[in-house]
Amino acid sequence: MKLNELKPASGSTHSERRIGRGQGSGYGGTSTRGHKGAKSRSGYSKKIGFEGGQMPLQRRVPKFGFKNINRKEYKSINIDVLQGLVEKNGWSVISPENLMEAGLISKNDLVKILGNGSISAKVEVKAHAFSKSAEAAIEAAQGSVVKL
Repeated sequence: MKLNELKPASGSTHSERRIGRGQGSGYGGTSTRGHKGAKSRSGYSKKIGFEGGQMPLQRRVPKFGFKNINRKEYKSINIDVLQGLVEKNGWSVISPENLMEAGLISKNDLVKILGNGSISAKVEVKAHAFSKSAEAAIEAAQGSVVKL
């Protein structure tokens, strides 16, 4: 077998229809486009969302709401999860880097610690935001809170 002898399997390819090359080809005349109308003309393209003259969906459905461009999206983590991490890994400092290592957050996530559950370990917690109950619970366990 040589590179110049390679060819597709028989029946796997077929020649392209040559449209608009005269009556003898079988595809002359209207060139498979039918008679008259916009679709038969060159340069035809229908509008995005066109539904044949019916009122399109994007015009039937009312507009509502808005997107706040200043919104900060936090990844929330409860203090019982922090307690579990301390017991499992023996950490004395919990930071976003540790949480990323544990697979709880992604690289650019902002972290907010929430107060669900309980924490008994003395631990320094570094995060972007804390709920009041979480902050109180961490400090009640002789831990410290650092806002980034």
